[in-house]
Amino acid sequence: MFYSLKNRLIVFFVVLLFVSFGTMSYLFFTESRSIIRSYIESSAFEKMDEYGSFVNMALVQIYDVSSIVFNSSTVKNWDNTLSDTALPAGEKMLANINLSQFLTQTTNNYSIVSSVTVYRQEGLWITADNQMMNDSSFKNEAWYDRFKTRGIQWVSAHKDPIELNRSKTFDVLSLLLPIGTFEPLQSKNMMKINVSSQFFLEPLSRIHLGEKGTIFLLDGQGESVLGQHEYDSHPEAAKQMEAIRNSTQQNGVIYLENEAGAKDIMVYKKLKLNNWLLVGIVPEVDLYGNLYKLRTSLLIFGSLLLVGAIAAAIWLSHGISKPLSRLASGMRYVQMGDFDGAENRIPADEKVRNEVSYVTATFRNMVSRLRYHIKTEFELKLLKQQAEYKALLMQINPHFLFNTLELLSSLAMQHRTQDTVKVIEALGKMMRFSLKISNDLTPLEEELKYVRHYASILQIRFADRLNLSLEEDESLRSCVIPKFILQPLIENAVKYSFKEQAEAKVIVRVRREDQRLILTVADNGTGITLDLYQQLRAESLTSHFDHILKTRSEQIGLRNVLARCQLYYGNLFEFEITPGELAGTSISLILPIQGGSLDV
Repeated sequence: MFYSLKNRLIVFFVVLLFVSFGTMSYLFFTESRSIIRSYIESSAFEKMDEYGSFVNMALVQIYDVSSIVFNSSTVKNWDNTLSDTALPAGEKMLANINLSQFLTQTTNNYSIVSSVTVYRQEGLWITADNQMMNDSSFKNEAWYDRFKTRGIQWVSAHKDPIELNRSKTFDVLSLLLPIGTFEPLQSKNMMKINVSSQFFLEPLSRIHLGEKGTIFLLDGQGESVLGQHEYDSHPEAAKQMEAIRNSTQQNGVIYLENEAGAKDIMVYKKLKLNNWLLVGIVPEVDLYGNLYKLRTSLLIFGSLLLVGAIAAAIWLSHGISKPLSRLASGMRYVQMGDFDGAENRIPADEKVRNEVSYVTATFRNMVSRLRYHIKTEFELKLLKQQAEYKALLMQINPHFLFNTLELLSSLAMQHRTQDTVKVIEALGKMMRFSLKISNDLTPLEEELKYVRHYASILQIRFADRLNLSLEEDESLRSCVIPKFILQPLIENAVKYSFKEQAEAKVIVRVRREDQRLILTVADNGTGITLDLYQQLRAESLTSHFDHILKTRSEQIGLRNVLARCQLYYGNLFEFEITPGELAGTSISLILPIQGGSLDV
């Protein structure tokens, strides 16, 4: 009796489910806890890296503003004027107004800066919008004393009276620097650059560790830079600050025991520019609370499953052999790729009588859907490829546009009206061509027009220091090529030619070799390294381009061009990177000829 199929199934299911489910639950809980902890740590480091890059970018801009003010001739003239006791009060007032206008212009050029104020030791302060006052009350401020006596340049989030006078009630983060000297004690003048603390808090508030974890921005003394008062509720973290500052590690993880006796996980990362710290603190119970609930649910579910399995095993032996045999036969046909044969072996059954019938019907439906998915997979792959191409194409325009707008700004500040008009006209023609994104391809003649407009902008920018020539075979003008594949190469060539020398020479050559179109850009730059060449070769053999869309590498233009050509032409596309005739780098794109030139 024991050897009957029904009894063996009952014993088998009881033992199997009890042992396997118990083991699985234990391993699942243990490994899940380890994985969650590892994930939180890696996720925290990733988020801190992103926010750290944001902070470093903002600090670079703030330091740029301080450099402009420090080196400004307007500030120097103002200091000389006010220091000359022989000059009348009118001239000194005019110097004050000129300085305020300069501070207004400087502040407007940097959107992240709320205000720049210059303080004079005698008690005068001047800021933007013609605001100035003889008021020495700022000397009583704690930040002024810390700067003068201890040289502390950064002021954590605070209310600035000058900002309040301008109806700006938000807290500001400030950089203090002397003017005319690098020693605070020896300086007669100093600057105070204010940035809204909300500028740093807003992206930081969107970063979460678990449900209750928080990331704090701390200064070199372990104090909150942005006025995050929640940090005060973690005194155990403050005790670790000295050890972290003295450590050579740039980031790490520390496990703490809070006042309630529970465990906290502290993740930290040091910022490079000014010895600030990003510290993330998350309660361990916050990470594993749901996991404990899941463990209880698994035990309840396992018990119910075991009871159900015993009941189900009683009925499994009845009529199980024949349907399973057909199912196994159908699986063999699927393994051989014969989907029609598999469906014939498993006839359609409108009425599902038991679990085996359900599995059989489901398998038959799966075979039908699998055949459908295989049929449509190729179409989906083509759509994905087109989407990747569009994304790579849209990556080019913003990069060029920012550079051209910076040139226009520079020309306007230099009052070079004629050159400004020329650049605007060339940029307009280029943008008109760029906005035609309905087609990925363009005649070579149109691409070369685009290049000539771009070259005219470069010629205005660099004048006689740039020698850019274009050599083309006019019989190839009707060839069709992907858009925007020459301009990024020319841009790179000019950039690297100027890297170590005062004059740049670039040659653009369009020629034909058999049934192949060869586009070459040669320069007199520093030349490409062997490692970069090998890396580009390796990337050209893959079909994954997500990293190109996300990268901040200096070679983004070259990688973008190679990726788009690879997407469009596949194995028909080749490229060569060799030492050029100008002793720099020569990059050649080798494309199959398409378009009217096939009959030439």
